[in-house]
This record gives sequence, structure tokens and C-alpha cells, in this order.
Amino acid sequence: MELVLAQALLSQSPDPRALLGAFCVWESPIPAERVETLRFLLQRLEEEQELGSNTSTRPATLLLQEAVREVATGHLVPLLRGLRANLVGVPAEEPSTPRDRRRRVLRAAGGALRSCARLSGGPQLAAGLVHEALCDLLSLRPAVGLEEAETRAASVECGRLGAEEAVEVLVALGPCLRPHEDRALLERLARAALAVALGNEEEEESGGEDGAATLVAARLLPAMGRSSAAALQALWDGLLPEEEEPEKLDSAPPAFRVNRRLLVLSNLAERLLPTPGVGGAWDALEEEIPDARRCSRFWRAVQDGLVQADGLTRKRARYLLQRAVEASAGLGAECSSGATDANGIWFSSQGLRRQTDPEPSLFWWSEKKKEELLKFWENYILIMETLEGNQIHVIKPVLPKLNSLFDWAVSEEKACWLFHPSWHMCIYKRMFESESKTLTKEGIIHFLELYETKGLPGAPGFSEFIIGPLMEALSESSLYSRSPGHKIGSCSPLGMKLQTFLVTYVSLLSEDIKSSFLLKFIKKMTSRHWCAVPILFLSRALAHIPRCKVLGVEGLLALRDVLQCTMITHQILLRGAAQCYLLQTAMNLIDVEKVSFSDVSNFLMSLRQEESLGRGTALWTELCDWLRVNENYFGEIRNCIDFSGRSSLNVYVQSLVQDYIKSPTLERGNCFMPDWYEAKLVALMILLAADVEEMKNKYSERKKTQNELKVFLHPLMDSLMKLGTNAYIPLLKTDKCLQLLLKLLHTSSLKNPQTQDDGVLTLLQNSVMCTTESIFEFIVRRLTASELKTVSDLERCHLYLTILNELVNLHGKVGWKNNNSIWRFISLLKNASILHLQDVNNEKEPILGKQIQKVVSMECLAMVCGILTQKSGLHLDSLDIGILERFISSFHLNQIVRKPHAEEQNSLFEESSSSQGWGRIVAQYVHDQWLCLSFLLNKYHTFIPNMEGEMLEPFLHVVSKPVSTLQSALEALTILPSDQVLPVFHCMKILVPKLLCSSESLCIESFDMAWKIIYSLSNTQLIFWSNLKAFVQFVFDIRVLTVAARTKGRAYSKIKEIIHKIIEMSTTKTGVFNILINYCCQSWIVPTSDDLTLSQDHFFNARDYIELIIEGCIFGNVFRRDQRLIQDVQAFIENLGHECAANIVTENTNRDDHYVRICAIKFLCLLDGSNISHKMFIEDLAVKLLDKDVLVSRSKARYYVNSLQHRVKNRVWQALLVLFPKFDQIFLDKIIGKIFEAGFVNNQASIKYLVEWIIILILHKFPQFLPKFWNCFCYGEEKLKMSICTFLSVLSHLDIIIQNIPDMKPVLKQALTVVLQWCFNHNFSVRLYALLALKKIWALCKTLHVEEFDALTAVIESSLHQVENMHGAGNAKKNWQRIQEHFFFAKFHPLKDYSLETIFYTLPRLSELVEDEWITIGKFIKFTDIPIDSAFQWYLSQTELCELKPSDWSQQDIGSNSVDEDNQSEWIDVQKKMIPWKNNVPDLELELIFPDRAAKLGKSISRLIVVASLIDKPTNLGGLCRTCEIFGASALVVGSLHCINDKQFQHLSVSAEQWLPLVEVKPLQLVDYLQKKKTEGYTTIGVEQTAKSSDLTEYCFPEKSLLLLGNEREGIPANLIQHLDVCVEIPQHGIIRSLNVHVSGALLIWEYTRQQIIKQRDIK
Repeated sequence: MELVLAQALLSQSPDPRALLGAFCVWESPIPAERVETLRFLLQRLEEEQELGSNTSTRPATLLLQEAVREVATGHLVPLLRGLRANLVGVPAEEPSTPRDRRRRVLRAAGGALRSCARLSGGPQLAAGLVHEALCDLLSLRPAVGLEEAETRAASVECGRLGAEEAVEVLVALGPCLRPHEDRALLERLARAALAVALGNEEEEESGGEDGAATLVAARLLPAMGRSSAAALQALWDGLLPEEEEPEKLDSAPPAFRVNRRLLVLSNLAERLLPTPGVGGAWDALEEEIPDARRCSRFWRAVQDGLVQADGLTRKRARYLLQRAVEASAGLGAECSSGATDANGIWFSSQGLRRQTDPEPSLFWWSEKKKEELLKFWENYILIMETLEGNQIHVIKPVLPKLNSLFDWAVSEEKACWLFHPSWHMCIYKRMFESESKTLTKEGIIHFLELYETKGLPGAPGFSEFIIGPLMEALSESSLYSRSPGHKIGSCSPLGMKLQTFLVTYVSLLSEDIKSSFLLKFIKKMTSRHWCAVPILFLSRALAHIPRCKVLGVEGLLALRDVLQCTMITHQILLRGAAQCYLLQTAMNLIDVEKVSFSDVSNFLMSLRQEESLGRGTALWTELCDWLRVNENYFGEIRNCIDFSGRSSLNVYVQSLVQDYIKSPTLERGNCFMPDWYEAKLVALMILLAADVEEMKNKYSERKKTQNELKVFLHPLMDSLMKLGTNAYIPLLKTDKCLQLLLKLLHTSSLKNPQTQDDGVLTLLQNSVMCTTESIFEFIVRRLTASELKTVSDLERCHLYLTILNELVNLHGKVGWKNNNSIWRFISLLKNASILHLQDVNNEKEPILGKQIQKVVSMECLAMVCGILTQKSGLHLDSLDIGILERFISSFHLNQIVRKPHAEEQNSLFEESSSSQGWGRIVAQYVHDQWLCLSFLLNKYHTFIPNMEGEMLEPFLHVVSKPVSTLQSALEALTILPSDQVLPVFHCMKILVPKLLCSSESLCIESFDMAWKIIYSLSNTQLIFWSNLKAFVQFVFDIRVLTVAARTKGRAYSKIKEIIHKIIEMSTTKTGVFNILINYCCQSWIVPTSDDLTLSQDHFFNARDYIELIIEGCIFGNVFRRDQRLIQDVQAFIENLGHECAANIVTENTNRDDHYVRICAIKFLCLLDGSNISHKMFIEDLAVKLLDKDVLVSRSKARYYVNSLQHRVKNRVWQALLVLFPKFDQIFLDKIIGKIFEAGFVNNQASIKYLVEWIIILILHKFPQFLPKFWNCFCYGEEKLKMSICTFLSVLSHLDIIIQNIPDMKPVLKQALTVVLQWCFNHNFSVRLYALLALKKIWALCKTLHVEEFDALTAVIESSLHQVENMHGAGNAKKNWQRIQEHFFFAKFHPLKDYSLETIFYTLPRLSELVEDEWITIGKFIKFTDIPIDSAFQWYLSQTELCELKPSDWSQQDIGSNSVDEDNQSEWIDVQKKMIPWKNNVPDLELELIFPDRAAKLGKSISRLIVVASLIDKPTNLGGLCRTCEIFGASALVVGSLHCINDKQFQHLSVSAEQWLPLVEVKPLQLVDYLQKKKTEGYTTIGVEQTAKSSDLTEYCFPEKSLLLLGNEREGIPANLIQHLDVCVEIPQHGIIRSLNVHVSGALLIWEYTRQQIIKQRDIK
């Protein structure tokens, strides 16, 4: 039509130049129609010139050429420059009409320029304009790597084209350049365009994708690729160069580089990936077009794009892959990106390529294997597209196709790869980096199962992939969570698969590759801060690799670095277990010939002996055996040759000890203590060497072992023997000897369960005992002769006193030989310390040396008091303890040591760079005072009066003045740091019970101050627990509780307050409540108090604190996933038992939350119902538990399974079941109503079973309550409709209930009467329960031969026969079978199964309660703080109930077929989003106008217009936009284009507005718009219910249809209905009058689309 009009204009104008000039007069704003008309005229002139129809003369032709040059340079180029100026200030995202008009002008001007260049008569115009446009483009984007002269030339231009205008000029004129003559210009243009598209350094830093780069890539580069092979080759060479500069690779972010490259490649795909049946744009003599399929660099770029984080980049990569496959299938020719054989095989089964082998082929095609190749790539692309969804329910069915990929990718005949394995790695990397942790876990498990299930050939890329993406993914702790169905304490499924995979994979590697791989693997474990759980399972996997000599010194150092990483976690058990596994790894993988004893010993020092490497553990034995086997093969063996025949290990240890003991060169100078590291190392190696020797001589010469140990110890013992007589031994040497002695004693006895048969320990102890007197003499001299004068000497003093204490304990173990000399030294130490303290008290000015001696003396007295407390059973008359007691009593508590003057500090005080400040010294001094006082108060606690002045005869001051002492204790709490208050708490434990009656306010103050300290310590690990235990012991002392409960005063309220605070703290810190309830329960059952004057029954006050037991019975937190994961892993390690040394050496603290309930339950089990106090406590507790159940039920009308409410109610009824045997009939008569009432509540299954169980037990033991039970069936249907099943379940166990009833017939008759009426209930579940009860009752009647029921036989037998023989396989028959097989009716026996195991483990498990609620019977037995005989009758169930698996009949029909489907190896069909376009082009060329985008995408457009101007809500508009785009509507008309910026609109439209033409028509303009469309041939259709509306099912839509949708509330106004051709309504069958407007519109749009599809099908 346009060309016809152009022909008409030309025919009427004799001079085309004048006509062209007339159209080149622009107005403002520039009318797009004028420029488009100019383009049509020039195109028509061009056609005439090509056809030769122009009969004008040559001068006329020259004039025309001059005219078109004038049009191009004088009008069109200035027009384009003006467009850029007019656009300033218009936002890029503004969808305004001026922007759309500008785009029309831009496209029309570009087309006109192309025609001008072709009509100009030569190439000069095109080349000149291209050069100018190129300079303008470069001036906007400097520093793109082109020549400096070009950039400078561009910068001097005054008026420049904008980026969009320059690109349009280049797109229009590029095809006009000559391939050969303009080759240089074409190549320069290609380089510049590529540089713009790939971006510069600033864009690389921002990582963005600007509009110019997208515009060049989407418009210019495809045009250049189509225009010239030379330009395409230049683009190809610059895009994927064979060798890139290293500095560019390092500076550019990889993601940015990949993104830009794929942007360019996807736009050049039409030329780089040949389309079958389409020829090139140039003749066959031209250069060959690059084929991207044959370039391995292209495929590397595609693979990089497939795993990028950016979704658009991944989409481009998938498009390139899909297009390459389609091109290969269409062409059918052989193709390869590298040299391969005919089958594409490139990799051998050995997993290694020789240097002479060809480069691996990333892509190949063979017509012979076309079907297999198509299947492989179709499934591959499907998997990659499915992974974009991140939805496991969509992705999981596709995973079997991944198995198929491996089946196709591996040749079973030749044991080699047919497809490059890196394609599979792309899939796994995408899964590993998914936002869905479930998908990540599925991907990891699938990958780990490869070598176990597939037996894949080797591949070098696998190792890098394992060390890279796989290990990065394995660092996520949540992946190691226990899967449903796995028992608590079992290994993580991922951890097991990781272990199996690593063992299998490493075994397939050659020795040299194995060494390199494992070293990189271990180093990767040190490259980041790993959490405790991942590093534990990685270490475990390494430890299970079979022994092979692959690691040297570097590997040992890497393992040591991993050990340092394990120290970060606060989870001691996990930390210890990881250390054990890492040591096993070292023993399995180290090549001993490449390491030395020194390397090994330094590695062992990285282990914490108190957490992992404890002597006497299996790990210690394994280490000794490893040293025994390899001791003659270590690296430095040549330097340790001993011609006496001794082993190299013994020679090394002997030299190690000798070098350690050797006197230092400088005897004076450094007064600081030596570091402990060397002493620990030497002690460890001595004991290891001794145990190795013991292992070798276990069944032969034990004396040889003793001789070797004597040789090791001789230098040490010789030096120790001289300590008491040689005063000239260097101080450093004495310190090192004593340090080594202390570490030997600690290490040798650490967690050693077999000390009786330990020859090494015996010899060591005997040797040490021989040196005791010399050591004592040296230490006492040092401590009493004023030789300790500096701050650093305080650390030395601590060493001396620790040695003294160890030696005293050693003599206590082996017998008190020479005890007189030991006590003589202690007496000397005691007397000298007292003299020093008395002497320094008289000094006026503080002197450093005197003050240090004062601190030393006080610490010595504290140590003596500690020894006297421990050895209180010995008769120590020679010590004259009275002097010590009187001195302590007369001492001024909380006295401090004053700081020396600054002048003295400069000379002496500054020598201690390790000092923590004088405040710590003062704190230690006060701390030691309270240690001494604790000894005194413990000894004379029975003499402490209840108030001051009560003691008549003179006595020790601190004993007779308890109030003053307690006040001093409060003062000490303000002075001491939190980690030094423990002895003060011990003193308060003795004082508070005495003073609670007389000085209640003072005691309450002590409670408050002590709690503040405990709360401040709650974030610490080492000192919190000991302080908390001491706090609980003095606040909850049995005497304190008794007095407080008797007075019911402020102290009682304060104790209740502290109970609630401790429970609150326990919700965030596991184990806090354990200490409190454990101490209180033990105190009430087995009191430890010596004061029996308060009450003869220590249990009497338990009722006053009954809420403590209630909270204990229902205690338990709902843990976060990370907390539950830590608990599961700890349970797994604990289940390993002695196999893991960490279980032996770490302390079992019983801090699991389960132990709170276990303690409370075992406490209840010990109660005696015949004891009055116990009976009152039990009854009170039961009432409060029932009230608690009612309170929880009322807190939420509906609670969910495994919610906190569900768990609390379950725990309440578990406790009531435990208490039931202690209930008597009188008490049950009071609470039976509440128990029955609980049956009417809508409970979860686990609670329902417990309620039914306790009702059965009550009726069995006390049949007198049966009338009340029958009354429960008499309530109205409203109350019974949800609870009747509970009471019918009770009747199913009628055989148990009537066991104690002599006359059973009345009961059976009543039961039949009740059950029969419910067999005809309208509710199916109720009928099932009733029929089951009827079946069991009737079987009981027949067994007992009750003749009175013969009249009912026909009815009952008929009913049961009918239900047993139901026809069909529907849910009714299945549910009847399942309810009969349910454990509660088939296997459960209310009497025989009454046990702790059933209540707390079996029943919660079978009722599908969350595993946190399962308490195994092993935990009850393991908890020994409250002992019960292991043969306790309630412990274990007597039936096979514990062997059953969970099965809830009422839920079995839900998804019952899913299990079978999951097991299928291949799914028939999988979910996949439909892609309706011809080519899945990923480039979002949003700058293109819609027709160009749609045409390029091959998107079909209908002739349907949807008018939504009357709709207000953005959600409805967004949904309509999405619907219109999907079904290809030609346009969506809205009231305002601003709506597309609304968040709600965008959320519903999901970017549909970018692919659908949107037109703005205000509601007031609708009448004119409808009339206009009618003139264009459209039928206007209203979606409305009117008197004359047509039925949608009967209406036939014309092709050109316009749908008008009404307002959400008012519909279509009456004035608009008059302008419509027809109204269509949707037939309705409901009560509601209308549908949502979006739904209505979607129904009509689909009906229109459906009809058009049918018409097109009929035409074809």
C-alpha cells in the first residue's frame, strides 16, 4: 500500500528532486509519517533504478544523485543529530508517546539513508557516513582500544550522533560497503563495535550491561555479520581470540566477560551457527564463514555461561547450545570442535591423556549416531531448563534423565567417554549453586553416587570439579541433616555417601594423581572457615581412605592447618571427633620416608589431648601401632642409627629428652617461665615411645620396656634428684624439668581405664616418688625464702604448687610412704607463709618483692587448705592445724595488696610483659583468702550459729560472726572478676542456710548478686558450668528450700523467681535446667544435709516447689534446624562409643534437654504411693498437669502436629501415665471427669493414644468407673462428632477392661448397645471405629458363649460380613484393612506394653511425632544421677511393638502411589514450561520496537485487541497483560501507561509488558477509540451480562475482534454498551453473580484463541 502511494506521487511529479525537497522540511515535533513517506519514495526510486524503468537522461541521473546526497547529508543526518538533543531529559524507561514516535523516525531515517547510499552513484557516501557515525559512537565511549587518532578526531566534532542514532546509521549503511574495497573500514568497524559490546574497565567493575552495548550487540553486530564475511571473521577473531593477554584475564571479572561474550554470540548465532537450507549473503568465492561448532573456545564460553549466576546469561548459553544442535541435525555433516575418531571418542579408560593425544572434543556430530546425539542433547537442554525453576517437585522427576545422559555418554564397549564430561559438570554446578538447599543436596548426592553406581571412566576435570564446586557446596552445614526415616544417632546420609565416594574415587586414581588430588583436597579444607559439621564429615571421609603412601611434609602441614580450623567451633565433641579422624588420615596417607619424627611430633602437638589423643584410648593404641610398624622407615633414620640395636624411635626420644634437659647457655637474663609447648611435646613422645616398646614386648620381655623408659627418664630424674641439694641449677632448667614432670603425670593418667596393668604408669610413678623429697625441699625453699620477687614469678609459684598437689595425690594413690617428710614440708610451708603474711601486714610502703611474697604466701595457704580438705580422713597432728585456723579466722577478709610505686615499677615491674595487670594479682589474692575460709567453714559448719551472739563460748571469729562473714562475701562478689567467685559461692552455701531465718534480706541480696554474676557468665564455656552448679547448690540447698517454704516470705518468692529465670535461660543455653532439677531431685530423694533439725522428712517441702517438677516433665525446646543438626551429629558421635576417642576423653555432662525430663520421670518413678508426703505430692502434681493440659488446649483452638502446644500436651499425658500406678480409687474419683473431658478435645494422634491408654488402664484397675464411661456416649452429637472415635477406640480393648469383672455379661451387653448405634453414623471414620469395636466385642461374646445375644446374631454377622466383603478397591475397603492392621488395635497391649520404652520412645515413633520427642531407653539407663535398678519392671516392653514401623491408617491413601513412582528409573513425562516461539532467542532487545522484537522471535500475533481502560486494580491489569502476551493478542489498551511501574502489576505480569504492545486510552476517550476501530474493520465485543448478551459457548469470534472489559465494581457503563456490536456473557451455574474481571477476560481470550486455532487447522 505504501509503495503504491509512493508510485502515485512520483507519477504526478515531473521532478523527483522537488518532491524529495518538499518532504525534507521538518516541523517540531517531527512527524514520523513525513520521514516514513520520504523512505518509501527513496525505496521506490531505488526499485525503478534496479529495474531500469527510469528513462531519464544522464544529467537527470546526476541531478538525482546530487539530490539524494543532499537529502542524506543535509537533511537526514542533521535530523538524527537533532533526535538526540530532543531526547535529553526523557528517562530511558519512560514508555511515552514521544519516545515511540522518535523510534519510528529513527527507523524511517535509517531506511532512507540506505536508499540514498544506493542511489548516490558510488560508495563514497556510504563510506563517509559510516566513518562519521563510527567516530560519533567512539566519542561517546572512549578508551575502547582503538587508535588514538580516531578517538581524537571524534572528539573535535561539534554535533554528534547519539549511540542509538549512530548504531542505526551503521546498521543501515554497513551492507552498502564493498567487501573487498572497503575491507579495512569493515574490519575497523567490526573491532570498534565489538569493543563497545564487550565493554570497558569501568563497566567490568560495575558488572552491568548498559544500553549502548546491548544496542550494538542486538542491532549492529547481526547486521555486520550478514553483510560481509570479512566483517564476520573480524568479529569472530576479536570475540574468541586464540591467546588472550594474561593481564586482561586477571583484571576482568569472569562473570562480566562471559555475560558480554554470550550477548554477542547469541546475536551472531544466525551466521556463526549455519541454518539448514539458508545460503550465505555472498557468493561461493567469498571466504569461508566461521563455524562456531568447530571451535572449542566457543563451547568453553557456552559452558561458562550455563553455570553463571545471572539467569539471562544462562538463557543465552542454552539458546546457543540448542541452535547448534538444531543446525547440526539439519546439516547432517560430520562436525567436531577437536580431533576425534568417527565416534567422537576422546578419552581412555585410564583417565589420562598423553601429550601426543589430540585436544578433547567438547562437541561433535556424526550422522551415524544422529538419534543418540539428539536424545542426549534434548535431555540435556531439558534438564538445564528445568533447573531454572529451583522447585524440587518439578526437578526431581527429571533427575532420572541425568542417569540416561551418563548411559549415553559412556561407551561400555571401549570404557571411554563419548561426550565430554564437562557437560555433566555444568549440570551439577548449577544444582550446587541453586538457591534451594534441597536441590543442592539432591545434586550432591547424585554426583557422589556416580562412581558407586555407574563405574565411570576417569577424567582429569573431575578432580578439579571435586576440589572446586563440590567442596564449596559441601561447606553448607544444613546439607548434612538426617533424612526422615533415619534413626537418631545414625550417620548423615550425605556423610556416608561422601565417605563411599571419596574411597572409591581415590582408589581409581594413579599414584601420582592421587597424591596431587589429596593434597589439594586437604588444602581446600584450610581455604575457608569451615563449620564444625562439614569439616567433621570431610575428615571422616579422608580417614576411611585405605592406607597409601601419598603425602609428605607438605601434606602433614596441610593436615595441621586443618586441625587449626577445627578449633574454631565451640562444640567440643565435634571438635574432638574431627581431630581423631584427621590423625587417622595422617596415619593412613603419610609416606613416612618423606617425613621425620620431628614432623610427626609437631603434628601431634596440634591435637588437644583432652579432646582426642588420650592415653589408653583406641586412637592412642592405633598411633602406637603405626609408630611400631614404621619406626625404622622415617626420613631421618640415617641420622638416628644406634649400633646398640635400639630402635630409631627410642634413639630420637632419648636425644629429645637430653636436648630438652640440657642447661641453657645463658643462666641469667630471662626470668620468664619457658613456654609449655616443648614440655608437652617431650612428655607426649616419651609416653608414646614407652607404649610402643610395651606393645612390642607385651608377651615377652616387659623388663626391656622398663629399661627403655628408665633411659628416657634418667636425665629428668637425675636433675630432679639434685633440686634439693644443688642450689646452682639454672632457674630455666628447673622450670623445664618441673614442667616436663607435670605434663608426664597429666598425660600418663589421662582417661586411662586400665591403670592396674599399666607398667609404664607404674614405673613412672615409682620413679617420681623417689624424687619427691628433693622436689619438696626445692619448692618449699623457693616459696619460703623470698626468692620469688617479680610478677613473672607468680606463674612459677603456680607451677610449684601444682606440682606439690600432684605429688600429694600420687602418694595418696600408691600409699603414704615417707608421709612424715611430706607433711613436714607442708608444715614448713604453712608456717612460713603465715609468718610472711603477718610480717608484711606491718609495712607502711608497698615494695614489689614484699607484695609478691604476700601473694605467694596466700596461694600457698590456699593450697594447704585444699590438701587438708581432700585428706580430711587422715590424722595430721604434726601439722598443728590450729595455728592455721586461728590465722584464717583473724584475717581481714577482702584485704588487697597495694600496688608498688611507679619508680619501682620502672626497674622491676616492667620485666613482666606477660602480666595481665595488678588487678588480676589482687583478684587472685582475694580468691585465695576465700579458699582458706571455705576450708574453715566446711570443717566447723555445725558450730555456726543461726544469728550473731548466739554462741556463748569463745570460738573462731568467722565462725561465730556469720552475718559479718556473709556481708564480706557480698563485698567480695563486687571485687572479684566473674571467673574468680567460685570459693565465695562455696562459703555462701554454708552461711545462707544458717542465716535465712534471721537475716532474710541479706540472703536475698546474696541471691540477687550471685544471679547477676551467673547471668554475666552465660556466654562463656569453661567457667560457667562450675559456677552455675555452685550457685544452685547454695540457693536450692534443702535447708534453704525448707525454711523459705515454711515462712512463705520474700525468700520463697525470690527462689520461685530464680527458678523461672533459670528455665528461661535454658531455652537459649542447653543444659542449664538440667543442673537445677538434677540437684533438687537428688536432694529430695537422697538428702545430703547433715542438719536434721529442720525436718525429718526432706521430701516434705517438695510440694512447695512442685512447679519445678511440672516444668521438668514438660520441658523441651523446639530447636532451630542448625541446633537440631548439631544434636544429631553429637548423637552419632556418641553412638560410635569407644570407636571414637573423643567419647572417652571428653566429659559427659548430661546437658541434653532430654535429661531434664528423664530426671523428672525417674524421680517420679521413685515415689512411694504409701508414703503420705509422696502421695500428697503425686496427687497435687497430677491435678496441676491436668490443668496444664486444659490451659494449653484453650490457648489455641487448633494446634498443628509437632507444634509446641502438641509437644507440651504429649509430655503432660506421658507424665500422667507414669504416675498412674500410684493413683488410688479415691483420688481417681476426683480427676476421672477431667480425664474423660480430655477425650472430648480434638487432639493430635499421639495424645489421643495416650488418653485412650490411660482410660483403658483406669477401667481395667477400677471397673467401678464404667458407669461414668458409658455416660460419655450420652452427650449430644455436636460434642461427640469429633471425639466419639476416642471412646470407641477404648471399647476396642474391652477384653482388657473386663478382666477384673466377675460378671461380664452386663458390660458386654452395654458395650454392644453403645457400639451398634454408632455403626450407622453418617461419618465414615466413626463407622470404621464402631465396626472395629463391634468386631472385637462380638468375638469376645462368642468366645465367652453368651447366649443372651442370639437375637442380635443375624444383624451383627450381616454387618460384619458386609464390611469384610466390600466390593472394589476403593478407599473404603483399604481403610477398613488398614485400621485393623493399625498398631493400636492389632499389636498394642495396654498392660504388657506399659513401660518407659513404650511411653517415651515406641508410641511417639509409631504416632509419627517428631524425632526430638523420642527418648530411647538407653538414655534412661545412661542417666545414673538418680539410680534405678536396670531390671526395673517398667523399663522395657514385653511385646514386639517396638519392632513395628509407623503407619497411620487415616493418612495412608494420601500419596500412596508416590513411593512406587519415585522408584521408577525413568519418568514418562515431566513438567516443562511451554516455549511457543520458533527460536528461544534470549536477548532482551528492549530498545527495539515491538514489531521488530516479535518478528525476530517468530512470535505469532493475532488480530485481537483487549481494552482494559476501565479496570483500576494493578493486579488485574498485570494478570491480563500476562494472559494477552501468552495468547498473542495484538495489543492491550489501558487507562494509563504508568500502571506498568506498579510493583503489584509487575509481580503478576512477570515482564509480559516488555513483549506486548501497550496503548494508552483514557476512559473518556473510549467512545472515539471504539468508533475508530470500527472503521478499521473491528467488531467491538463487550464482556457483560445484558438483556441481549450472547452465550460464550455459542458465539463465533471474528478474526478482527476488540474485547472491552468492564470496571471491577460497575462493569461496562451504559453509554459504552450502546457503542458495542455485541455483548458476550459467560454461562454460570453458581449463586455468585459475576467472575473476577481478569478471569472473565482470560476465558474470552482463550475462547477467541481456540476458535482461531481451529480455523487455521481447517484451512491447512
